[in-house]
Amino acid sequence: MPCALLTGMILDRFSILPGVSIALPPKCRNGAFAWRMVPIMPIFVRLFFHVAMFAALGAAVLASQPGPAPVIIEGQADYILVEKSIRRMVLIRQGEVIAMFRISLGGAPVGDKERQGDNRTPEGIYTIVSKNSDSAFHLSLMTSYPDAEDRRAAAARGVSPGGDIAIHGLPNRFGDEYAAYFRANDWTLGCIAVTNAEIEAIYDAVPIGTVIEIRP
Repeated sequence: MPCALLTGMILDRFSILPGVSIALPPKCRNGAFAWRMVPIMPIFVRLFFHVAMFAALGAAVLASQPGPAPVIIEGQADYILVEKSIRRMVLIRQGEVIAMFRISLGGAPVGDKERQGDNRTPEGIYTIVSKNSDSAFHLSLMTSYPDAEDRRAAAARGVSPGGDIAIHGLPNRFGDEYAAYFRANDWTLGCIAVTNAEIEAIYDAVPIGTVIEIRP
């Protein structure tokens, strides 16, 4: 095969990968090829460009998705029931269910919280003690964990019981277009998480002082 033809074929084959150094036969010597290395733009530069382009495209697609409809809760809750094993939180008023939500828990969802940093969601009966519209998450309702019993148990173990256990939305930099990902995972440090649209409704429907029971 003529050298020029073979060279053209190789160039055509690798023209979409201009980041490799490829051997090309520029001329023939006694019927044999004299190979030389042709340096081309590093492949990592082009690869980075394509990855960045697809990442930007994916972000644009996510951002273009319509936001969720507002969550409406009729009336004020006087009791919250959290069932960890089935990832469910129920808002109750005078014995009647007024709202129900799928929740995410701490990264170690099985078992009661024993110490700071164990990523467990506590179990027991607490109250909502404060609301925070300026937290690291999209609104939060702080619980009374740790109570006196939690502190005694932690002291007996020689550890800190931890704290700052709340019901909250997604991290501030994420909108509800990412809700499906967060909902499918237990991602908190021990808190109870819902979507942003849900926490907005819960924030208004749950007064400070509301009892929250967290079951295994």
